[in-house]
Amino acid sequence: MASKTTWHNQMRIWHRYLGFFLAGIMAVYALSGIVMIFRNTDFLKQEKTEKRIVKPGLSAEELGREFRIRDLKFESTNGDVVTFKDGSYNKVTGEAEHTTKSLPKLVSSLTQLHKANTNSPLFYLNIFFGLSLFFFVLSSFWMFMPGTSIFKKGLYFTLAGIILTLVMLFV
Repeated sequence: MASKTTWHNQMRIWHRYLGFFLAGIMAVYALSGIVMIFRNTDFLKQEKTEKRIVKPGLSAEELGREFRIRDLKFESTNGDVVTFKDGSYNKVTGEAEHTTKSLPKLVSSLTQLHKANTNSPLFYLNIFFGLSLFFFVLSSFWMFMPGTSIFKKGLYFTLAGIILTLVMLFV
């Protein structure tokens, strides 16, 4: 006897298997998202010091270009040595030192998931993932039959989630 698959059951099947497929992606996005929350702190960051000999007598703007530091400003001068945020520069010898803090390579790569734009191949993964999550939103309403108490409670929880998000955004 052949079973007739209803739209309701088909939606549940797609929801289930897409959920299994995306479980790994969601775990990685969740972890990298948590790390991104702390991006303005030193959490997990490693300190790296770069020492270079550059052209002597550079201005703050020119030295900033050398080290790829935007809006570099000299903070103080002690003889031939000027200091700037996280570094120093000897105007006579050209010796420069700059300390940066960055995430380890693996963690930095994971955070690129959230920063990807149309110039990155991760763009396609982000679009697929976003559309898949939107499918989960819609297909979750086919998990239970309309009119049942679980479905009605689900609608209340959905409304509560929307309200909580709007309150967090605008308050």
